[in-house]
Amino acid sequence: MTNITWDPSENFIYVAVLNREQNHLLLNQYDARTGQKTKTLFEESSEKYVEPLNGLYFDPNDPGRFIWLSERDGYTHAYLYNTNGNLIKQLTHGDWVITDFLHWDNRGRYVYFVATDPSPLERRVYRLDVATGNRIALTPDPGTHEVLLSQDDRYFIDSYSSYTVPRRVLLREIGENGSKTIFDAPNPFADLKMGDYKSFTIKAADKKTDLYGYLVLPADLDPNKKYPVVVYVYGGPHAQLVLNTWMGGASGWQYYMAQQGYISMTLDNRGSDNRGRDFEQVIHRNLGKAEMADQMEGIHYLFSLPYVDTNRIGVHGWSFGGFMTTSLMTR
Repeated sequence: MTNITWDPSENFIYVAVLNREQNHLLLNQYDARTGQKTKTLFEESSEKYVEPLNGLYFDPNDPGRFIWLSERDGYTHAYLYNTNGNLIKQLTHGDWVITDFLHWDNRGRYVYFVATDPSPLERRVYRLDVATGNRIALTPDPGTHEVLLSQDDRYFIDSYSSYTVPRRVLLREIGENGSKTIFDAPNPFADLKMGDYKSFTIKAADKKTDLYGYLVLPADLDPNKKYPVVVYVYGGPHAQLVLNTWMGGASGWQYYMAQQGYISMTLDNRGSDNRGRDFEQVIHRNLGKAEMADQMEGIHYLFSLPYVDTNRIGVHGWSFGGFMTTSLMTR
């Protein structure tokens, strides 16, 4: 029983009920006083699994309709329903996912959300006109954005970072191009000799899917020398390590290792987050196989670099990354 949401009237509770196999979902309405099921609004099913992670987002101007997030078309998108369980329409479309639903505006005209459009490596904030479907980007700068909207939905605070921006906080007015900078962080490592960050894209083991990764290289890398490599891996569901954010998603210890003469590599394999249903569900009932095959494509990429010592490549990870580490070591 997941996604528990109060009805705006407080007379009902909505609950997404999954079977044990987790491939069939019922969105049920229950009487809040008695606990008795009132009705099933709709069902969702999948050959592998459905994954309800968000509650119902009710229209503040019309409590008889709400937004439901679903991967049913392959990517997490917004669907407008009424409380009779009728689909009014699909609101968003495309090969990108909504990572965070922010809110409706007070009039029920617009909704605000964070998405991976234009790139899985970024997080931009959008406003969608529910009636027309028109969508505008509120955060034009490349990077990973978080916003705080004013109560009248006229202004918002835009806080973001990117490969080149440690942290920038702006005051923006919705519908206007101008902005006021509130805070612009200096580079905290400006006086240090850090490693060099290098992003790369390779094909997955299926030879068609793009995978994103990065290297952290010693600052004074000599292309005629051979350097040992530490592969840092997570590789599991609901995690994405490679992002267009400050330091590119790399950890401080990876830069420290670069200072000690090591190369560090991280690659988000199939099965990791925010790339859509099929990318994520390739691991269904077969944990480790596709993930290791993709990580080995990363190893082949390392082999192609003339400055990599192919006899000294280690792997390190924790949690699912620990499973990946032991799997790569033993298999």
